[in-house]
Amino acid sequence: MLLILVLGSCRSTRRLKENESLITKLEINGIENTFSDQAYSYVSLDIRPNSPLNLWIYNTFNPKGNKTLGEAPRILDSSLVEVSRLQLQKFLKTKGFLNAKVDSEIEVRKKRAKIIFNAQQNEQFNFRNVTFDVEDSVIKNLYLTRRTEFTRIKNGHRFDEDSIAYERDQIYLTMKKNGYYDFVRPYVRAKIDTNLNSRQADIEIQILNPGDSTHQKYHLDNTYLRIQPTSANLAGLKPDTLRVDSQYKFFDYSRFFKPRKLTNYIFLVNGYPYDISDVELTTQRLFDLNVFKSVTVDFMKRKDQSNTLIGLIDMIPLKKKSNRIDGEYTFNSSITGVNAGLTYQNKNTFGGAEVFEVKFRGGFQFDKNLGGNLSDRLLSSDYQIGASLNFPRLITPFRIPSNSRNGIPRTRIAVNYQIYNLRESYLRRVLGTTLTYDWAETKYKTHSITPISIQYVQGRISKDLENYLIEQGNSFFLATLRSQLVASSAYTFTYNLSRLPSLSNFTFFNGTLEVGGNTAALISNLIIKDRNDLGNTLLGVPYYQFVRLDGDLRFYKSLGGERQLVTRINPGIGYYYGNMPSLPFDKQFFAGGSSGIRAWQARTLGPGNYNRSSLESDSARLRLRNLDQLGDIKFEGNIEYRFKILNDFFGSKVKGATFVDFGNIWRLKDNPEFPGSQFQFDKLWNQMAIGTGFGLRFDVSFFVFRLDAGFKLKDPQFSGSDQWIGKYYFDRQAKREFKSRYANTNNPDRYSTTQIQFGIGMPF
Repeated sequence: MLLILVLGSCRSTRRLKENESLITKLEINGIENTFSDQAYSYVSLDIRPNSPLNLWIYNTFNPKGNKTLGEAPRILDSSLVEVSRLQLQKFLKTKGFLNAKVDSEIEVRKKRAKIIFNAQQNEQFNFRNVTFDVEDSVIKNLYLTRRTEFTRIKNGHRFDEDSIAYERDQIYLTMKKNGYYDFVRPYVRAKIDTNLNSRQADIEIQILNPGDSTHQKYHLDNTYLRIQPTSANLAGLKPDTLRVDSQYKFFDYSRFFKPRKLTNYIFLVNGYPYDISDVELTTQRLFDLNVFKSVTVDFMKRKDQSNTLIGLIDMIPLKKKSNRIDGEYTFNSSITGVNAGLTYQNKNTFGGAEVFEVKFRGGFQFDKNLGGNLSDRLLSSDYQIGASLNFPRLITPFRIPSNSRNGIPRTRIAVNYQIYNLRESYLRRVLGTTLTYDWAETKYKTHSITPISIQYVQGRISKDLENYLIEQGNSFFLATLRSQLVASSAYTFTYNLSRLPSLSNFTFFNGTLEVGGNTAALISNLIIKDRNDLGNTLLGVPYYQFVRLDGDLRFYKSLGGERQLVTRINPGIGYYYGNMPSLPFDKQFFAGGSSGIRAWQARTLGPGNYNRSSLESDSARLRLRNLDQLGDIKFEGNIEYRFKILNDFFGSKVKGATFVDFGNIWRLKDNPEFPGSQFQFDKLWNQMAIGTGFGLRFDVSFFVFRLDAGFKLKDPQFSGSDQWIGKYYFDRQAKREFKSRYANTNNPDRYSTTQIQFGIGMPF
């Protein structure tokens, strides 16, 4: 990035004509910070400085000046400077500075131009009296009753035309929510009277009548729904027709749906007043089913009954069946990998917008340090197949009132099977099933309960590895690697999930409580009394008993425009008891990865001060890779500053981020096989990892993919001043010597001070 910016600045003026100057700097002075970002948008785009990256792309890939790539140079135009000066002055007046003045200056040096706007805001005008001129008494009473809920026009507050526009919009919405189907925005006007001497403004809000009559309030009649075929071509087709609840009549040309199952998402009720909120909610919920690509809601006035509307809903379904192929390439030091997946979906399995999904996935990891050809370097293989069925409603043995106003409740049943093979060491087969219920309490509060989650794990350890672990004093891993049963129930609460795409100020929280093994223990103790060398068993394998709590707390702060500061705390703790001496493998915590402490690859940090050199041989480090760096306690924190870089880069928005990540994982109890891994308050700072870095986010509307470069600053696996890895960034010779020493003590592991992370979606 630094190289690109340098190249861009060096080549930025090379194509300019003799009388042209490139705009390289723009300053706006004298405007308070509250309005500075908004004021910048009033400057003509053609006289704002180029993005160095876009300009470099233009100069490099458009030798003949073709404007297809990058961004053409922004050339100084004095007429646009004057237009922008007037726009800035006008903007300040709309914000209550009616006597504002803006001057402009232009400085040119070596074909580079600097534009300076100097503003004088002068006196601020405030609202004083607010009066109302509303001819229709019913409308006036409704407006004045609801006005206190939304108004921004208050005596003594700064005069602001945006507040007046907001008042007009809220009046319009209030009327549309209370039956006034024909109400339009031009009926609302604002008459402004400013007193220049007292610096005050009087406002008169007017709501006009439609001609000589009063405003009419409308109620709903029956609703007609048409489900078109996917092609939207109705020629020669005969629909399935059905009347539901006497008020909804369906015409299903697709013949895919069972209309009775769709009525929970329609909020147009016969006899109720027209409400634009119910119209928007109906449209949104039908879209949320993820089976329609187009939904339109319209109305027709009934001729034989005054003030009555007939609802008309038109829907075009998505293709019922679809396939998707995806893949990824991963790399870290000597380890490389490839994963590929195939997903099949049926979006309307039983006619009620149920989604049936089957996923196939396979992946391999290779270690170049193993030598030989590609097959000799194969470290592990992983194959997975899973099937799930998602119902847009709660399916329970007893009836639960379903409210879809705040979100679509869902029931998900899933089954999956996995085969993981670690070369010449370990074979793991996992059969699992889950039943989950999701629903929304309010727009911002959602709940999820998984009453059933069962994993049956069949683990086969090579005899050589088993004997080796016992000989080396690492028998702790045997319980994790052998066959086992994990049965649990979980509850998750999420707050403000719907606000994540916004740039506003808010707090996000997600917390999960999971309890496992108690039912298995009850059955084993009362009915099936059997045990092996690891403990009591059920179905011939030992079971785990545990409690696990995981939390995610974030604070989002808008800094204006598309700049945002995010701080995050992500703690977790698991407690095991009863039958087995550890948490299940999949329930243990790990650190690092693209959404955690990004300077480390996932599962390569911690626990505590643990260093893999404590394993007594190269073979142990190779065979226990991704198994020994797990913990019972996790604490991670992140601070990330996000900002916009480019509006258009090959069809995507480019945003940047700089970040600091910190934290680690720990074991709950002391274990001599993992020295320094136990959590201790007095050693917390010494056991803390710190990383920093920067990243790029490419937003292509329907998803975001990102690249993050993480740099280690403090690594707790070392001691004393050696923990501060950051010092090696400035001494190449010392860095090479440090990596060489690490390779000798931790072979076959290799140390990298930098980690590149690739991810889909934002990290948090």
